Amino acid sequence: MKFLNGGWLVRDGYSVKYAANIYDADIDRDGGKLTLYCPFGSPIYNAGMTLDGGILTIEVTSPRENVITTRLINFRKDRSHCPKFQLNETNPAVEIAEDDEKWTFTSGKTTLEIAKDETIDFKYFFDGTEIAHSGWRAKGLVNDPSGRLHVTEQLDLGVGEKIYGLGERFTNFVKNGQSVEIYNEDGGTGTEQAYKNVPFYMSNRNYGLFVDTPAKVEFEIGSEKVSRVQFSVAGEEMTYSVIGGGSMKEILGTYTALTGRAPLVPDWSYGLWLSTSFTTDYDEQTVLDFVDGMAERNIPLSVFHFDCRWMKELEWCNFAWDENKFPDPEGLLKKLHDRGLKNCVWINSYVGQKSPLFEEGAKNGYFIKRTDGSVWQWDKWQAGMAIVDFTNPDAVKWYQGYLKKLVAMGVDCFKTDFGERIPTEDVVYYDGSDPELMHNYYTLLYNKAVYDVLVETKGEDEAILFARSATVGGQQYPVHWGGDCSSNYPSMAESLRAGLSFGMSGFGYWSHDIAGFEDEATPDLYKRWTQFGLLSSHSRYHGSTAYKVPWLYGDEAVDVCREFVELKAKLVPYLKSMAVETHETGLPMMRSMVLEFQDDPTCEDLDTQYMLGSDILVAPIFREDGVARFYVPADPAAPTSTWRNLITGTEYEPGHWYTEQYDYHALPVLVRPGTDPLNVK
Repeated sequence: MKFLNGGWLVRDGYSVKYAANIYDADIDRDGGKLTLYCPFGSPIYNAGMTLDGGILTIEVTSPRENVITTRLINFRKDRSHCPKFQLNETNPAVEIAEDDEKWTFTSGKTTLEIAKDETIDFKYFFDGTEIAHSGWRAKGLVNDPSGRLHVTEQLDLGVGEKIYGLGERFTNFVKNGQSVEIYNEDGGTGTEQAYKNVPFYMSNRNYGLFVDTPAKVEFEIGSEKVSRVQFSVAGEEMTYSVIGGGSMKEILGTYTALTGRAPLVPDWSYGLWLSTSFTTDYDEQTVLDFVDGMAERNIPLSVFHFDCRWMKELEWCNFAWDENKFPDPEGLLKKLHDRGLKNCVWINSYVGQKSPLFEEGAKNGYFIKRTDGSVWQWDKWQAGMAIVDFTNPDAVKWYQGYLKKLVAMGVDCFKTDFGERIPTEDVVYYDGSDPELMHNYYTLLYNKAVYDVLVETKGEDEAILFARSATVGGQQYPVHWGGDCSSNYPSMAESLRAGLSFGMSGFGYWSHDIAGFEDEATPDLYKRWTQFGLLSSHSRYHGSTAYKVPWLYGDEAVDVCREFVELKAKLVPYLKSMAVETHETGLPMMRSMVLEFQDDPTCEDLDTQYMLGSDILVAPIFREDGVARFYVPADPAAPTSTWRNLITGTEYEPGHWYTEQYDYHALPVLVRPGTDPLNVK
């Protein structure tokens, strides 16, 4: 939220008051809490100045070692009906000290120094090195033109400092200069909107910032005050944590220890997933023709995905197979299993009015309601659709009951589509949750409900989703894919940028629609995106109006598909070893170059190449002429050693840029010196 008019004035319709200094403080060493009381406007010099001005209460605590949490409070409100992220708090021992100049609060190697001065000054250190600072006119309250109150805070943005993360964002990988709203929306991949918003970023100055609320958080990253990162939340309070570490890897590990880490996923999920696509016509014969066509062309297939139209139109979701197309669904699923395949079916959390489930859900109070007690409905997506209320335990059991019937039929996993268009006005939840806070939080309840079914029926080792929406903690219910991308090179590049940001936000696995979702891909794009897709953690062909089987894009597309499916199959032991690292440390399988090579300045801005795990560098090709421009970093453990192309065997000196042309059977996929990803035991 921007509220300033240049460096000195406030925008028309806005008003702002800043916390001035710290007038008083309470130290609770047994409880590990430092509480500060700060007047607004100007420092208090006498008792008369304590009248009519108000104070900002600041509580400093630590939920885990090296995490220092600050809660800014204007008026204390009842928050019992506010959904909140479930954090893994350990309540570590902290040190709180005071002298004539400052208070210090230390958790692990991370220390906050708070000056006793006429202005509020917060300095954060890790192992003695300053990592973040909040100073003059940083903490305050803003009234917007509607009269709504917002709590705001700012941290300095230093020279050369760069900010990463904030969820799966399709904008520039480095977030400096951007205004970012943490608010889940279904906007495709070509806009500043995002399906997966996470109020967490990392700085290359070795700190992370997590705003602990499911509410809309508005970030201004050098976009209002160019030397500050500003963030604000509507309401009477805001809680945020500064996470210290020796590297961004270490910070990401601490953040995921706090918010949850990705589980291991089944081995078969690393193979190729083939979809029917979205609005295409298909029936049992179409499915078998696709599956058998892949086998006839010697292309290994792992999962077949049934998109929306396994159910009747206008009845999404009814969880019932369209008997005109699939008269024997159990028999079809058995045929797929007999061919060695797993299967996935599309679902969402919406129920159209024509669905037989609508009356049942409405009668029993299983849907989100309006304030007048009626079912909340609209026509965007399905006619008269309602939304399942996952705050109602009975609604969760009801929804899960239909999924369990599908699993009993032979369904192996679910694509949990949507979950972003969740209303905030004229809305009542079963448990009384604040609708504005439920907008982002809803996806967590939705995906958890589905994931829990698979854990219960399949076991933890076999549970996996293909999810679109997410928020903090959603990394515990993988896998996520990148949403509705277009069939062109810019969209392929924006998808990669988003995946890299997603990985910098605590999520371990990521996929995307190979060859693009919207429109029809050219044979050239199909082959280039196939290379990229099969060198991602998870790989799926999917589209909107066009089938994505390779033979429709030419004989060479068949060959390229086969070659890269086979390459990925050889890499599965390596990918599994990387997944263990993801599960244990929170590091993503697809890593930005700066995350893996933080000390190399050239890597700070790279968003057209990435590391697949720790040992494979991938630079997808984004041009019809087959030209790739890529950078080879120096391995800190072997700074002069060469990298080797996994496909061609060509060697590359570190510390250089290369521009090369490739046919469709190769691309820059380089192996880190001293490693052999094809021979991981």
